[in-house]
Amino acid sequence: MNKPKLLFVCSQNRWRSLTAEIIFRQDNRFEVRSAGTSRGARHVISQKDIDWADKIICMEERHKELIKHIFKNQKLPPIIVWDIESRLTYMDPELIEILKERIEEVV
Repeated sequence: MNKPKLLFVCSQNRWRSLTAEIIFRQDNRFEVRSAGTSRGARHVISQKDIDWADKIICMEERHKELIKHIFKNQKLPPIIVWDIESRLTYMDPELIEILKERIEEVV
């Protein structure tokens, strides 16, 4: 059986979505990638990411809206919003705890 492909998205792809990619990379239940919506992101979300993903998990509602705007003429996979605040930084223990709780809603 194919593993679901999850794309984690935040603004800069430096803190929240990157942390999610790192901590779930070893989880055998799915494949993961991360991207950002801002031009200055570590990895800017692309059509290739959209085509790859089975589900997109956004850290904030605005990320979902940006994706829908940027890729408005594309068929998008389901987009989930987790409402995780930008104050949480890379590998922050509170962020990791929230991510681990929320992932169970997806699987």
